Amino acid sequence: MLLLCLAAWPALPTHAQATPTPIPDETPSDVPDRVDVEPLARDEQIRERLQNILEATGWFVDPAVEVKNGVVFLRGQAKTEEFKRWAGDLARNTQDVAAVVNQITIREPAVWDFEPALAGLQEQGRRFVRAIPLMGFSLLVLIIAILTARLAISLSRRLLYQRFKHSLLVSVISRTVGLVVFLLGLYIVFQIAGLTGVALTVVGGTGLLGLILGIAFRDITENFLSSLFLSVQNPFHTGDLVEIDGTVGFVQLLTTRVTILMTLEGNHIQIPNTIVYKSKIINYTSNPNRRVTFTVGIGYEDRATTAQELILKLLAEHPAVLIDPEPLVLVDSLGDATVNLQIYFWVNGREHSILKVRSSVTRLVKRAFQEANISMPDAAREVLFPSGVSVQLIEPEAAPPPPASKTPEEADTISTKAEGGLRSEAKEIEKQLRQSRTPEPGKNLLDDTD
Repeated sequence: MLLLCLAAWPALPTHAQATPTPIPDETPSDVPDRVDVEPLARDEQIRERLQNILEATGWFVDPAVEVKNGVVFLRGQAKTEEFKRWAGDLARNTQDVAAVVNQITIREPAVWDFEPALAGLQEQGRRFVRAIPLMGFSLLVLIIAILTARLAISLSRRLLYQRFKHSLLVSVISRTVGLVVFLLGLYIVFQIAGLTGVALTVVGGTGLLGLILGIAFRDITENFLSSLFLSVQNPFHTGDLVEIDGTVGFVQLLTTRVTILMTLEGNHIQIPNTIVYKSKIINYTSNPNRRVTFTVGIGYEDRATTAQELILKLLAEHPAVLIDPEPLVLVDSLGDATVNLQIYFWVNGREHSILKVRSSVTRLVKRAFQEANISMPDAAREVLFPSGVSVQLIEPEAAPPPPASKTPEEADTISTKAEGGLRSEAKEIEKQLRQSRTPEPGKNLLDDTD
């Protein structure tokens, strides 16, 4: 800009003074290769010309120019070293200047000079003003991205609920869709701002962050994924009697971390979902009919068919024993002192207690054998003597015969007071579940499938 101003000024006539023109720019531009004053210019003309230019710039404090025989002496103070060098080059390129002695000093800034700071603030302010339209448009795009992400989550939930009834699965998929939409909007915002590298870093860093978190919280991630799979596959429901990893109990709830069982002893058991998903699960409630078995031994002198028919008749008359599937009484093995019969029958586990029905049938079989004079010997009381060993019986002295003892008969009732009825304990366990404190807070993921 200064070059154009200097070129536009006409050459002054002899003894004429040039009118100084203010220069608004605060940065010195390149000086012209040559400043013509007038052929065979006098020292005074050179001095006036340079003096007027230095004063017009406003970059110098008390500028003074002295010319002697074509030698220019520059004095005063300059704001920066660049301004001082500019003044020397200007004088050196002036017509008929033989040499330049640049004695301009650099003005030291005052201790409380806030001009650089104010200039920096002004520059930041100008940048901020220029960036306002871009910031407004970026904010608009970001708001649209957020609203679009929420809309995507809502639509995904509606569509997924039509195919899946599992809230956890629907929530995970819908939130993933919303996150992808939001990241796409954020990428567009960075692209608008010219921060392509930052945009790629954010997108790539999201996946990297997910990988790092997955490794750092591996157990939590495995439990969460296992809860997701369990809620989808539905191996059990709330209130089911199951056996998981050797623990038998009623299912209380399934959270994103653990599966909680209440055992038959009334204890809460928390099993991590990873173990539940990897373990063998026995669901006793999925099929209400359960088979019960026990063994009874009779003497070798008794007829096995008679004992079988007697037990089958008893099972057919028992109200808790199912006729279909039919009960069975099979000869299982020949023991040292007994013929072992294996008894199989089925019970509705939802209506009757397996333990109570087994106790009732065992007691009634014992009573029926006693009434039919079918022996049930104990191998521990049988004494076998090897062949060749003589045994001499000693006649006891005459004594009055002992009073005849009669084996007490078992009660003929289906259920005794000690057995407490044959009904299932599920009702009592459910009552305890309602009264007990839930040890693991959180939504029951099994509610969607009950």
